[in-house]
Amino acid sequence: MGKESTNENFMKEKPVFPLILSMAFPMVISMLVNSLYNIVDSFFVARISEDAMTALSLVYPVQNFINAVGIGFGIGINAVIAIHLGAGDREKANLAATQGLLLGVVHTVILTAGAILIMPRFLRLFTDSEAVADLGMRYSVIVFGFTFFIIIGVAFEKIFQAVGRMKVSMLSMMSGCILNIILDPVLIFGLGPFPEMGIEGAALATGLGQACSLVIYLAVYFIRPIRVRVAAKYLAPDKKMIARLYSVGIPATLNMALPSVLISALNGILASFSQVYILVLGIYYKLQTFLYLPANGFVQGMRPLVGFNYGAGEYRRVKKIYDIVLCMSGVIMAAGTVVCLAVPGQLIGLFTENPETIRAGETALRIISAGFLVSAVSVTSSGALEGLGKGTPSLIISLSRYIIVIIPAAFILSRLFGAAGVWNAFWISEVVTAVVAYIVYKKSSGPA
Repeated sequence: MGKESTNENFMKEKPVFPLILSMAFPMVISMLVNSLYNIVDSFFVARISEDAMTALSLVYPVQNFINAVGIGFGIGINAVIAIHLGAGDREKANLAATQGLLLGVVHTVILTAGAILIMPRFLRLFTDSEAVADLGMRYSVIVFGFTFFIIIGVAFEKIFQAVGRMKVSMLSMMSGCILNIILDPVLIFGLGPFPEMGIEGAALATGLGQACSLVIYLAVYFIRPIRVRVAAKYLAPDKKMIARLYSVGIPATLNMALPSVLISALNGILASFSQVYILVLGIYYKLQTFLYLPANGFVQGMRPLVGFNYGAGEYRRVKKIYDIVLCMSGVIMAAGTVVCLAVPGQLIGLFTENPETIRAGETALRIISAGFLVSAVSVTSSGALEGLGKGTPSLIISLSRYIIVIIPAAFILSRLFGAAGVWNAFWISEVVTAVVAYIVYKKSSGPA
């Protein structure tokens, strides 16, 4: 009993800094591999043609929205489980996990059908090119066919994270990404016995990688059981639990989905200047994953810790965890700023050989990177509030960052300075949102 109790309470008993490292490091490593996958995937798609890369950029907002629903609702599952475990209520934690997975299946059906149906009209909003629209549709039909593996895979990821099994998350995510990286050139270009599939090959590689991740979670769950169990006796809908899951999951989903709204809005603004700028924006969002995904790794490590300690009444530990993760995120963002200022042309050149696109991309990276460091405040505060089960305050931060400030600023500044005005809107938004985030977190992070 004593050993089991110690193992179960390590989140509130282990010294804070080593605890954060043990929880966050596996996530940071897996996020770096995930970032590498994003870059490699785009690199190979760009070798098909610049039209293929543009098509990928246009599909990205819808793809990101599906990921947002999976991750956002998964964050709700994670937070509710961690808080109940911190309070010592394992039955409620089991109920949260089971009901969360059941709702995930419902989300899968709606998202798969909806995404495939809207894509033809969605693509036409941003391009008149038949070639780009055709490539976008061919990619979409396959990649959205794997929505089940995304939604349920992420749900299991958040369940494992809630009980502190971060190494399993790392193994699963890395395995999926590595398989995707291996399959990309094989399926796109038809290496060995495989036929050349082009952009469909990229979509299939992505889907198979996601399926691999879910298979690993299921294998570990059945071979080495975790503290939280999914069982038939918890399947009967529980209105209070469903409401609790959605109270965190809906704001977290909106947090994750807002970049899709932002990208679509910015694509609309940039399209009036040149399709080159749409490509530059798409490339930027691939590159920035090398910053924001590792920073998100620290946030993922932080969420169950703040939730568990908050549920256990350890409010001073919650504050200490937040402060340390904020500093760690700041270090990552500072490093990213230096790289983007030093070698922007080389970064853009990974995805295109067009001199005009490279020049436009250099300008964009230099301007946008001015907001990286201060964005650590928003990223950390929003993630901490989600871990505390306070989804609405977290949503306020994300709305400020992705909608309220940047879209009006981009529209106005683009009328004054052209495409450069859009790039300047990024750092302006980060500065304003950092102030909002600091105030909102301070007001919302105290005891309930």
